[in-house]
Amino acid sequence: MKKRTVVILSLVLAASVAVSAVTLGYTINQSRRVNSYITNQLKRQAKAEEKKSNYKEDGYKVGGQYEIRSTTDISDAYKSGDDSKLSDTDKETLKKASDILKQIIKDGDSDYQKELAVYEWMYQNIGQGASTVVTLPSASGSDFTPQGVLVSKQAVCVGYATTFRMFMQMLGLECHIVHNDYHSWDLVKLDDGCWYHVDVYTDVSGRTEYQNFNMTDATAEGGHDWDSAALPAADGVKYTYAVQNNQQVKDLYSVIPLVKKELDKKAADRHSLYFSFKKSYRMDDLQKADPLVTGLNSAMSMAGIGDMSINGAWYNGENNTYILGLFISDYSAQQNGAKLTAKERNKLAAAIKKSFGVEVSADMLGESIEDAGNGDYKDAGKGDMIGGADGTVTEYNTDNGGVAK
Repeated sequence: MKKRTVVILSLVLAASVAVSAVTLGYTINQSRRVNSYITNQLKRQAKAEEKKSNYKEDGYKVGGQYEIRSTTDISDAYKSGDDSKLSDTDKETLKKASDILKQIIKDGDSDYQKELAVYEWMYQNIGQGASTVVTLPSASGSDFTPQGVLVSKQAVCVGYATTFRMFMQMLGLECHIVHNDYHSWDLVKLDDGCWYHVDVYTDVSGRTEYQNFNMTDATAEGGHDWDSAALPAADGVKYTYAVQNNQQVKDLYSVIPLVKKELDKKAADRHSLYFSFKKSYRMDDLQKADPLVTGLNSAMSMAGIGDMSINGAWYNGENNTYILGLFISDYSAQQNGAKLTAKERNKLAAAIKKSFGVEVSADMLGESIEDAGNGDYKDAGKGDMIGGADGTVTEYNTDNGGVAK
């Protein structure tokens, strides 16, 4: 009996030892896996931290040419009211920037309203640095600095990004410049605690106002490339322009008459329309907007509605919804150049005709501050040349109060 008990106990002990060995082996393997996972995660985190620490904002040269320069001294002087430590150039920049903010910022404006006001002013007043026919003195070599941008009203992408960041910092908003080897734009933090991408340059160059204003990372990735590990994530949607400014319609088909109505306004050469939908669209449904845009472009071409085109973008809305943005661009209008009075345009056309003997339409000579129309001579003086709608050029003579051919 004792021998049997000893045998049984020996067998149980052996089995227990075997199970313990297997368990120990499993535990060791699991520990190795866990340790390996932790090691890899730590390596990833270290790599991300290295990217952050190595990310260079001020001092970085986009395209190896356009340097991102700090304007903190200017924004600090604006907030403190003391510009005594600024250089003469920075004082000039501060004065111009301060005057602009006085014009466009109202008491009680929210962070979003301030940001929007700066974006709209820059979109409407700053042209592309490389797009002028005759190079301007301040645009040559300095259209990447706020000083050059505010003087010449011309800018390359770095000029837009740096000037926008300067305005944001003057207004007390956190702002970074995002860049890669060939492009730069801004990342701004609003009062919802979220960051948003803003690319004024791309909107100006593409003539699509608001398309690249307050984008999430997901939206920005459609046309931008950057090191996301080095900068805060932009994942808020509250202040995307599409969320703030959309009209709800039944479905995609309901968009068509609204686009035609917008075209019939014959307004400025930029139109941005945003549509949310009563019908809940899934991700697979979003591709249905492609034939819609294609059809609208074909319809405009066949109807002879100017030299226009439409492109679109989907935006994430609140509560897992989607908003369609449509951007109508008129490429027949000149994007940049001085705005001439009707009188100035007609004088220029007349001088060209006199010397070259050819008719040049006044409409080809830049944007007009006012449309003189046929027979509108209110700004004319003695000897001024007036161009009519039929292409004739006449001289207004105040001596006889009439028009002489």
